[in-house]
Amino acid sequence: MGKRTRIINDPSELVPLLRTFGSRTNKNVFDALSTKWMTEEELNEYLGKDSSNSILLLKKSGLIESQWKMPEPGKKPSMEYHTSYSKVQTNFQCSFEDLSDIIMLAFKPYEEVSEAVEELEKLVSEGNQSMSNLTRILNRSPLYIRAVARRSPKIAVMGQRLKISEEL
Repeated sequence: MGKRTRIINDPSELVPLLRTFGSRTNKNVFDALSTKWMTEEELNEYLGKDSSNSILLLKKSGLIESQWKMPEPGKKPSMEYHTSYSKVQTNFQCSFEDLSDIIMLAFKPYEEVSEAVEELEKLVSEGNQSMSNLTRILNRSPLYIRAVARRSPKIAVMGQRLKISEEL
């Protein structure tokens, strides 16, 4: 595994990290990919279970990188994955209210946060992508909105803008 360090300056980035390492399956996928490059099929065989959701979460968290694996002659190429980072460094300050929202959004089952996630997805898909506009409409802090966006499988955070992700 590389010796790269993931630097976190935005507390909302903790949401996908806490979700990743709060699940034994996601942690096992991360650990397996930290040792060598593996395709999803190889990973499923190695772990004995489906890893597709874990791969999507790790990709959204920015914790894995991918590349095309050269196939044997006559076969199709496949995507293989590997972890991007071996260390983390955090550098942020926030209120306990914001931190509690982040932890709540990370650990509650999707059914309990789905209303907030779906409302944000609807607004962003309608073209409300500006953080200042979304904070006004939802009457919530920008940090809360970014944390909800990071919980959504469909939304990508791009600085002060949100957009529907085409890649996921």
